[in-house]
Amino acid sequence: MLYSKEIQDTCKKMFIRQSRVIDIERETKVPRRTIYSWIKKHGWDDLVKKDEVLETINRKLVTLLEKENLTDQDLNVIDRLQAFREKEIKIQTQASQSLVLKAAHHVQQTSPLKEESINEGKTRARKGRRGKNDFRGITPEEIEEKFIKGLFDYQIQAWKKRHKRTRFILKSRQIGWTFYSAREAFADALMTGSNQAFLSASKAQSQLFKQYIVSFALEWFDVELKGGDKITIRTDNGDATLYFLSTNSSTAQGPTGNLYIDECFWIRDFEKLEKLAGAIASHKHWRKTYFSTPSTKTHGAYSLWSGEKYKKLQEKNTELPVFKMPTEKQLRKGVDCVDGMYRQIITIEDAMGGGCNLFDISVLKLENDPETYAQLYLCKFIDDSASAFVLDELLKCSLEDTRWSDYKPDNPRPFGNKPVYIGYDPARHRDSAEIVVIAPPFKPGGKFRVLEKITMHKKNWAFQAEQIKSLCDKYNVEHIGIDITGPGSGVFERVQEFYPAAQAIYYSQETKTKLVLKAQEVISQERIEWNAGFTDIPQAFLAIKRKSVGNNITFVAARDNNIGHADSAWAIMHALIKEGLKSIGSTTSTYIV
Repeated sequence: MLYSKEIQDTCKKMFIRQSRVIDIERETKVPRRTIYSWIKKHGWDDLVKKDEVLETINRKLVTLLEKENLTDQDLNVIDRLQAFREKEIKIQTQASQSLVLKAAHHVQQTSPLKEESINEGKTRARKGRRGKNDFRGITPEEIEEKFIKGLFDYQIQAWKKRHKRTRFILKSRQIGWTFYSAREAFADALMTGSNQAFLSASKAQSQLFKQYIVSFALEWFDVELKGGDKITIRTDNGDATLYFLSTNSSTAQGPTGNLYIDECFWIRDFEKLEKLAGAIASHKHWRKTYFSTPSTKTHGAYSLWSGEKYKKLQEKNTELPVFKMPTEKQLRKGVDCVDGMYRQIITIEDAMGGGCNLFDISVLKLENDPETYAQLYLCKFIDDSASAFVLDELLKCSLEDTRWSDYKPDNPRPFGNKPVYIGYDPARHRDSAEIVVIAPPFKPGGKFRVLEKITMHKKNWAFQAEQIKSLCDKYNVEHIGIDITGPGSGVFERVQEFYPAAQAIYYSQETKTKLVLKAQEVISQERIEWNAGFTDIPQAFLAIKRKSVGNNITFVAARDNNIGHADSAWAIMHALIKEGLKSIGSTTSTYIV
């Protein structure tokens, strides 16, 4: 009995995925003896082994893409894995072409097939799989089916509102909005041929959009995407270009398209961001989507979210409709406002109500004090009136591109023999421990640089000490500052075994004051830099509050029985204090306690 090519391909795919022959027979109604003859004739056994290699590479890629903050080192690993994958696909394609040509030659010798049938087989062999960046011939229905699969209700609602000129989504942490935005933009590009642009504070964050889209292309249609900060794809509606930009990118001036702006409440110089957004999405058919967890009401993005910017225009042009900010209840359902903007708040509770089952709220409430929980998960703005630090000053220290020429994270000795300081803040109860590696200034009054940051959740003190030891093997460490108040004492004793000069920091009112004053001095003078993707660093510093104790002022960060927090801020301060309060060449601190 003759079987169509589609039936043979189905059997082949099932076999490569390691389905049993008996199961293939049951699903396709093709006799086992025929399947076995195809396996032998076409060399499917060899393809299984190669497919396992691809599966391993794909699993590693997915694991990396699921990380919350991708470092430059992560991006380098992803690039290498994709290079390996491309090489493996090329090998498989060549093997498949060889098999098809061999089969065509065999048929030509044994069967009086027409010339055009043999030529068709050769053409298929030359083409192999669908070409790189080529999505022609895929219907909108197929694209939307792939896109919708696995989405939560609040994401499907966003898809229905994608045609709005401007959207502003105030969101909970970790609800998958960067993932969704990349998915939405890619699906829209395939269906309409429209350009899409992604604007982030850092290069690493903008590349996260790219890695998601590369993954979607492989998963949905088995198409490999090629390109750097700009990828052009072919669709039935013409070529669409995907741009991956950071706010300081020189290439951010030229592109046009639908624009997605990530974590806009944590990007410095919001006025510059708005100019870029206006330049990219000026034409009326382009759209802008802002989304972010909230920071403070003093950030430049707040006037856009709150409608204050529109109200100033309305005062000068009274013919414009009067704007009234919707209530929180209304915003949690999504509102089309009179200023032409669609606004929505998506809290963790809204996400769970929309089908997201990735959280345990009771655990999160134990792991966060009420103020932090409200900011991270309920979309409440930070009250910075009592904060020891200023958001604008913190964001000026967020470097948009941290590719320092003397720091090579992939090398065994990333910073050569240059000195570094290490700061460690221990875990308290259910919070995380934090380690930072900081490069001190080369000259008095110069800049510190946060080279590496390690967050450890629910790891015992021995594991944490080993992490510090591994850093000592990689770097030329000149200082280790460790908080020994409570659980930090065990780590300190272990660290002393391999680094006797480690500095013990015992928290008292005087010690905390010195730590905070030093950080205020360094931050206010812009003498420290960190990757803008580390949005938790500004959040951590903002969480440190002034508190009156009798006639004195001290500093606290809601360290209670539920959680210690501001971990990365304290860890950085444990490193900075090595320089002392009065650094040579620096001006006196502008803060007075």
